[in-house]
Amino acid sequence: MTNEGIVYQTKSSDETIELGKRIGSLLQINDVVALTGQLGAGKTTLIQGIAEGLGVKDYITSPTFIIINEYQACLPDRQGKYPFYHVDLYRLETGAEIEELGIEEYFRRGGVCVIEWAEKLGSLMPANAEKIEIEIISENERKICVSSGLAARLK
Repeated sequence: MTNEGIVYQTKSSDETIELGKRIGSLLQINDVVALTGQLGAGKTTLIQGIAEGLGVKDYITSPTFIIINEYQACLPDRQGKYPFYHVDLYRLETGAEIEELGIEEYFRRGGVCVIEWAEKLGSLMPANAEKIEIEIISENERKICVSSGLAARLK
């Protein structure tokens, strides 16, 4: 992560969810958030908070086998409902498999798209994607690096 972003350190899954809520409350329609981090780093936990911050009422689970889950997001200060796409690329091996999903369509469907294992996107990564890297520090602690565009919104 470049020095233009912000680094957060969370000490529990609850703190990670709270950070996710803050991020979610600032996202806008057509935003794409690309998450990276090793297995068990807390990507889904952060996404649960993001979804809550977007007004999603459903319980968020990782779509590891389904690949893409769609939820309805709705915040009182936004105009109506809009889709929240939770994408998990963990099980996909090649760019061709990802391309076959029609992943680029999800970036333009008028919702918010959050992607786990986003490094697998390669050249399909949108230029305007907000990036978040999660690193395990200890059993409960995480270092969460947020890209500069999103960091500016969080200030």
